[in-house]
Amino acid sequence: MASALIEDYALLGDLHTAALLARDGSIDWLCLPRFDSPACFAALLHDESAGYWRIAPAGGGPATRRGYRGDTLIVDSEWDAPGGTVRVTDFMPPRGKSADVVRIVEGVSGRVSMRMDLAIRFDYGNVVPWMRRRDDGLIAVAGPDTLCLSSPVGMRGENMTTVAEFEVDAGEKVPFVLTHTPSHLLPEAVRSEAVRALGKTESFWQNWIDQCSYRGQWADAVRRAVITLKALTYAPTGGIVAAATTSLPECIGGVRNWDYRYCWLRDATFTLQALLGTGYVAEAKAWREWLVRAVAGDPAKLQIMYGLDGTRRLPEQTLDWLSGYEGSAPVRTGNEAAGQFQLDVWGEVLDGLNLALDSGLECEDTAWDIQRALLDFLEGHWDSPDASLWEVRGPQRHFVHSKVMAWAGVDRAVHAVRNHGREGPVDRWRALADAIHADVCEHGFDTERGTFTQYYGSAGLDSALLLIPRVGFLPWDDPRVVGTVEAIQRELSSDGFLRRYDTSDGSVDGLPGTEGAFLVCTFWLADALHGIGRRDEARALFERLLGLRNDVGLLAEEYDTASGRQVGNTPQAFSMVGLVNTARGLSGESTRTKPGGSG
Repeated sequence: MASALIEDYALLGDLHTAALLARDGSIDWLCLPRFDSPACFAALLHDESAGYWRIAPAGGGPATRRGYRGDTLIVDSEWDAPGGTVRVTDFMPPRGKSADVVRIVEGVSGRVSMRMDLAIRFDYGNVVPWMRRRDDGLIAVAGPDTLCLSSPVGMRGENMTTVAEFEVDAGEKVPFVLTHTPSHLLPEAVRSEAVRALGKTESFWQNWIDQCSYRGQWADAVRRAVITLKALTYAPTGGIVAAATTSLPECIGGVRNWDYRYCWLRDATFTLQALLGTGYVAEAKAWREWLVRAVAGDPAKLQIMYGLDGTRRLPEQTLDWLSGYEGSAPVRTGNEAAGQFQLDVWGEVLDGLNLALDSGLECEDTAWDIQRALLDFLEGHWDSPDASLWEVRGPQRHFVHSKVMAWAGVDRAVHAVRNHGREGPVDRWRALADAIHADVCEHGFDTERGTFTQYYGSAGLDSALLLIPRVGFLPWDDPRVVGTVEAIQRELSSDGFLRRYDTSDGSVDGLPGTEGAFLVCTFWLADALHGIGRRDEARALFERLLGLRNDVGLLAEEYDTASGRQVGNTPQAFSMVGLVNTARGLSGESTRTKPGGSG
């Protein structure tokens, strides 16, 4: 059976890992015990032989209706089936000693025949576990992993799958609890705890969302977005993964399939803006502290991304036994881009740490020592070509956005000395910022067309150029900014949504094929239109973006305007962050990073 549409999945999570639940009641993706662990359900990237867990009426089919229970990560799915109506409630309790997926079948009316199908396949569908039964269910063991399914219903084996058939009456509740532990430990029976775990999980999310300070026009959308960001947070370290999945394609059938279950440094400033701007100071502080720990060390060896705990080695490999989502191969784990030189990251880190400082998140003096070391590296390498924030796998070039962020990093150091009492060679840094600024304006601006370009000497454009005024490089009303916004909207638009850059011939990124409209870039366009005074147009575009969300408020990385489908990894933190920050901006809350006054 083929995977569902990307936008048909809802997210479950326990702040350590996440699962994707389809409309038909099937969990098609789950990695245990962490976001970046091998999947035990990987039907998302192949078919049901790679592992899945479905609970639905015996006749099958999508739920008649579903949704998150209020502002929580609990999904209620209801089917109007022959004989009555049934509800399945799915959630993952906040992590205790082990990871649990809880599914409670509840009769709403009449009497409904139900079926459960469970195929556990460890190591991304590659390993069939050894199964044995116990009084309240079964245990699956393979290598380091054990999964225990606990339920009162009888189960049987059928074609390498565990099956249960049962009936549920109105008012009756039938729990299923899937628990993961290391294979040298046996999980305790937790079936009797399922209903109580539901109450605890609901209280956790309700208490957490009560801290949200946003009260603007799009409050429901913003709350769902920040809940999703929280769900993508690895609680032990505070790191936030870019997405819950790997290898969902940027173009159906294409090769632009990457592993996003890691933490990108460039997301720092945007994520901090979203968290601090909605009242989540503790989460912002945890993310800032993760950032400081991750970048500590030789500034010459700064990476663009790290593992959940700051791990540096993320070797990329392909899983050839998986056919990929709708045949989009290869399926990859790890990410080779971790070893790229991307100049903008130094600026992004310095910008993010400056934002934290401006917001009152005091940190130890060692954080400033690290920033000084990053600045020393930036001073000696700002004029080097790089791979850009888009991690192109083509030739390195002098990308304009990278130079702008190098300027921003130095500018924030000047700001820290002037406004926060930090020590450093402020006159030298101010001169350096001025030199970078002049270089960009001379070599990165096309005077005939009136726009900044993707890289020095290029005729192409880049949606990242929309960030030039946002980081304070130039004011919003500068004719060069207005010209750039208008050129990008004109040349990179696909039905009003923005592509990152022109991928038609692969000359920039060295990859075949195309990709969808990049959603965070379109949020940047809404910000930019608002910034240059086209506010009605900005709001209309933002409303269109909100319309792309799936039925439970989630966004993937991209949108294919031709097919009208979400594409890329999901749910995408960058897309949800863009939603929050644009909503805040259009509501009159400033999301622009303050410049230090250099340049």
